[in-house]
Amino acid sequence: MARMDEEEDKPLDPHVENVRRKLVRFMAVNLGLLFLALMVVGGALVYKSRSARAPAASPAAEIPTPAGAPLAGDIVLPVGAKIMSQSLSGNRVSIDAELADGGRTIFVYDFAEQRMVGRFAIRNR
Repeated sequence: MARMDEEEDKPLDPHVENVRRKLVRFMAVNLGLLFLALMVVGGALVYKSRSARAPAASPAAEIPTPAGAPLAGDIVLPVGAKIMSQSLSGNRVSIDAELADGGRTIFVYDFAEQRMVGRFAIRNR
């Protein structure tokens, strides 16, 4: 036992002491970088969870409807217009119509606002 105490109390060789200091410094830098990386990952998780917390309501939920009754309303197109096709997306319907003068136009109607929100003429160049 006495012999082990004597060996522990001896100062280290200067070369071994330099290696030990470098190793301690290496460990400190790596632990600091690891802590910083974990903080960045934690911050990203918090940011993502806050932005995903409030999911957007479905567009159909925005339209007020009386219980047990279907939606009803009028979509007014120009006189003589013929509907060629239609497409529904969320609260909006796009109507491809051929006008009385032979031109084509796309009308965009919003059910929630109950109004025409766009009219796009189709022209050949």
